[in-house]
Amino acid sequence: MAMAEPPFPHPPAAMRTALDALVRQDPRLAAIEAAAGPLPWRVRTPGFPGLLQAITGQQISNQAAHAIWRRLAATPGALDPAGLSALPDAALLAAGLSRPKVAHARALAAAFVDGRLSEPALRALDDDAAVGAITAIRGLGPWTAEVYLLFAQERADVFPAGDIAVAGAAAHLLGLAERPGPVALRGLAEAWRPHRALAARLLWHHWRHITGRPSMDELPG
Repeated sequence: MAMAEPPFPHPPAAMRTALDALVRQDPRLAAIEAAAGPLPWRVRTPGFPGLLQAITGQQISNQAAHAIWRRLAATPGALDPAGLSALPDAALLAAGLSRPKVAHARALAAAFVDGRLSEPALRALDDDAAVGAITAIRGLGPWTAEVYLLFAQERADVFPAGDIAVAGAAAHLLGLAERPGPVALRGLAEAWRPHRALAARLLWHHWRHITGRPSMDELPG
């Protein structure tokens, strides 16, 4: 099912060069842009807001995540660590966060307030160390960390092997009998080093094209 191209820019020149290298490395990936059009370059706000947005999107549909994120972003103080810490639970619940996610958001805010996490410190770490620093915070697992590093820091080689859409796209594109689990998918992604994040972006693009389901970032409003 074809979709209109979303209002995102194309990849920066350096990433376009890396994408071209990736599809030469694995020509099967070339079919994605040929069918779905140019890869949209989605980015998120670095720092606390980007990680909070990743928490919002955990284990719910893109439509639900989009609606909750809109309400949360409109809540005064919610996108600032100290501001969120000062909000009552009722305000966060009213935005649509579940009680566990309220606790996770508060744990994230506390880590930024006390200095355990900061955007400059995360940028100074390599991929594995950055994932480790993020996942040390309650409620932030590997998927949350990898999605943040991929979209907010625009890293080129992190790979969210636990993402269901990426797994579904890989199964469809590669003709697999079933959707690969995280371990199997991470094994498949070894062939895409050092551009695994770009491969994930292409697979999300493929999934949106074949299912007609927009991403959390592409929904209107």
